[in-house]
Amino acid sequence: MPKVSKDTATQGGDFGPVVDRGEELDDYRIDFLTFREDVDHGPLLKGLPDDRCQCPHWGYVFKGELTFHYADHDEIYRSGDAFYAPPGHVPVHTEPGSEYLQISPKDELRPTSEAIMKNFQSMRPPG
Repeated sequence: MPKVSKDTATQGGDFGPVVDRGEELDDYRIDFLTFREDVDHGPLLKGLPDDRCQCPHWGYVFKGELTFHYADHDEIYRSGDAFYAPPGHVPVHTEPGSEYLQISPKDELRPTSEAIMKNFQSMRPPG
C-alpha cells in the first residue's frame, strides 16, 4: 500500500510564506502544508473559473486555523478538525504557524496548482 509522511515526501518545496511537502499516490496528491504567514489565496486563484479553487480537498488541521470562503458562507477549520472543502472555495486566511494535511484528486488539483504558481511568480519582485 502506498504511503507518505511529511519527512518522506519528495515533491513541493519551501515557497517562503508556505512550505509544501507532498507526493502523488495513485490518483491523489497528499500535501503537508505549513504556513509561516497569513496567506489570502484570492490573488493566487485569478484565472480559474470564478477565481475559485475548483478542486475538492479532504484534510486534517494539526495546528492553527484556516478560513475558506464560499460564495454564500465561510468555513473555519481549527486544530483537530478533519474537513472536506468542496469545489468553489477560496482560502482567505491561514493563521501563521498553521499546519495541515490536504488530500486532493491529482488531476483536479493540477489546474489550481498551475494557476497558483503562475500568479505567485508574477507577484514576486524581479531579481
